[in-house]
Amino acid sequence: MTEDNYKQRGLRNKLVSKLRLKGITDEAVLSAIAKVPRHVFFEDALLSHAYEDKAFPIGEGQTISQPYTVAFQTEKLQIKPGNKVLEVGTGSGYQAAILLEMGATVYTIEFNRKLYEKTRDFLPMLGYRPYFFYGDGSKGIPIKAPFDKIIVTAGAPIIPQTLLNQLTEDGIMVIPVGNRDAQKMMRLIKKKEKVLKEEFNQFAFVPLLGAEGWNLSG
Repeated sequence: MTEDNYKQRGLRNKLVSKLRLKGITDEAVLSAIAKVPRHVFFEDALLSHAYEDKAFPIGEGQTISQPYTVAFQTEKLQIKPGNKVLEVGTGSGYQAAILLEMGATVYTIEFNRKLYEKTRDFLPMLGYRPYFFYGDGSKGIPIKAPFDKIIVTAGAPIIPQTLLNQLTEDGIMVIPVGNRDAQKMMRLIKKKEKVLKEEFNQFAFVPLLGAEGWNLSG
């Protein structure tokens, strides 16, 4: 594991400055990004790119999200310390680490077994301990519901009703919805009588696979 040194911390601070310029204002989000050593999630060959504001491959057809995307989604979640959060799509574990730095209790589920096993073993070595689950994230984790917040880090063809059902009243879900090439970021706030929906910028995520996502063949 690559050490976290003065140079890396300086690069993180520069990244935070870039995110401010792009419109991220939540100080708790920016502080978490300044703390999580993103470079340790990278293979040696890509190490010099760790603090660029870009997504990069992590194997198994997956990516570590662009820092701006992580910051944008996290800001829209309105995380408060103690929030119980479901993350759909563990991936590299970087997003989970950000949420944990912000004081959330994180339940994270991954569809790809190799990624699940790799991240389950790796994140605790950094001191980050979410609750790990392997399975179909589009179905959530019913036995651990309800959740205050749900973040989906893969593009969905529709809003999975099963996930909405696992939100608390006044709970927030942030999810990219669209086709396989591009999605609109959506924030859903669950009220007693209805669900409030907001649409934001377009993003491009890997597809959400599963019963209420894309099937493996299509």
